[in-house]
Amino acid sequence: MRVSDLRMGFVERLRDHLLESGYTIDGVRERLGDTAAAALSREELVPALRATTGGDPLAVLIRLFWLGASVPEVPPAVRDSGLVSLVDGAYRSTVHLQPWESDHYVVSDRKVRPGDPALRTDHVVGAGGASGNLAQLVTRRPVESALDLGTGCGVQALHLAGRASRTVATDVNPRAVELAELSWRLSGVHGVEGRVGSMFSPVSDERFDLVVSNPPFVISPGGRLTYRESGEEGDGFCRELVRQAARHLNPGGQAHFLANWMHVNGDDWRDRVGGWLAETGCDGWVVQRDVQDVAEYVELWLRDAAEQGTAAYAEHYDRWLGWFEAQKVEAVGFGWITMRNSGSLDPVVRIEQMTQQVELPVGDYVDDVLDAIAVAHRTLDLDSARLVLVDGVLDERIGLPGAEDPSRIVLRQTRGLRRSADVGTVEAALAGVCDGELAVGPLLNVIAELVGGDRVHADQLRPLIAEGYFTLA
Repeated sequence: MRVSDLRMGFVERLRDHLLESGYTIDGVRERLGDTAAAALSREELVPALRATTGGDPLAVLIRLFWLGASVPEVPPAVRDSGLVSLVDGAYRSTVHLQPWESDHYVVSDRKVRPGDPALRTDHVVGAGGASGNLAQLVTRRPVESALDLGTGCGVQALHLAGRASRTVATDVNPRAVELAELSWRLSGVHGVEGRVGSMFSPVSDERFDLVVSNPPFVISPGGRLTYRESGEEGDGFCRELVRQAARHLNPGGQAHFLANWMHVNGDDWRDRVGGWLAETGCDGWVVQRDVQDVAEYVELWLRDAAEQGTAAYAEHYDRWLGWFEAQKVEAVGFGWITMRNSGSLDPVVRIEQMTQQVELPVGDYVDDVLDAIAVAHRTLDLDSARLVLVDGVLDERIGLPGAEDPSRIVLRQTRGLRRSADVGTVEAALAGVCDGELAVGPLLNVIAELVGGDRVHADQLRPLIAEGYFTLA
């Protein structure tokens, strides 16, 4: 099936039938119920099959396009779509077609489940957890132009549809671009152009206001699946993605990537990833959200390809671990990388580990996070600056009952990234009185006299500004 071979009328008829039948996120959830939906998240199909036995239009669509089951009859809009085949008197979908947000649809290859044949090398995976994580990270500000690099099934371009006037979506896999185009057409989304090619080659001379990528970041010994493995050595693809992104960003433009990076014995992962950003000229923010030891990592991606229980499982597992050992890799980090072309001759990069739950979507306030990092780094004279406490910051004091002074004071954010920071009595007192009326230097002098102890220099507040506890008035 080639999307270009599908006449627009057939696509429009199929979309109308999907919507009229209630094949939407809410419609599917309501039809399946909590128990079947929870079982489906564990790849257990029986409860969902029991919930869709009626033969009505919605039941047929769920069985056909979501569960991958055969059905005896389909309506003309489905039969003529080119997305089903007739085998032994029953209809079977050739794709996985799932409802998405805002009455959108995502088309990919059929979901792989234990016992299925090995994946084809150009398999196109559907929207999953990583897709959702990236969508939550991307800035919500409207842009004129956007690039979705490694579009896969096209889901990120759908998220950008309401915010970008024009989007270019690329993938090294021609089948991915074909299915992504069908996703956009079925979703009624216009203004997206699909192109085939690796990395930035399809847009070699172009710049964008926004670049997003859920790249083939899996670190493996020469993997064969294009949707997750690039063939580059180690984490080299993510490194080159970061290094090349700057030349494709307009002034003020942002890039948001998911990435994996190696934890190599004897090296600090922060130095490794920081080195990727060092010569880009962009401000950068790197967050490590999870770390897996090499065995956990290999098991995760063997499960992803439904290799558990196959004859080759142990061989692939052992070869992968041996490759990690040869590279002196002890663990793999997963997280996000954000860049902004600030135009500064003094770019700043912040690298941190963050395992706490954060307020979603991060894209609602990621611009404020980048601003805070830049302000903390570039404000030359903090003594004369006027600060205010950011909304949602609490002062928590911990100590023995009856003690005159707390043993620990914590500033805790109840919104945004929900960070917490141990502070001294001077910083805590400043948090209680700074309202933007007086400059920081004089305030710190008065507080030092009242609480005693050494005076805190204004420059010592830079980490608290960078982390969003204080901001300039």
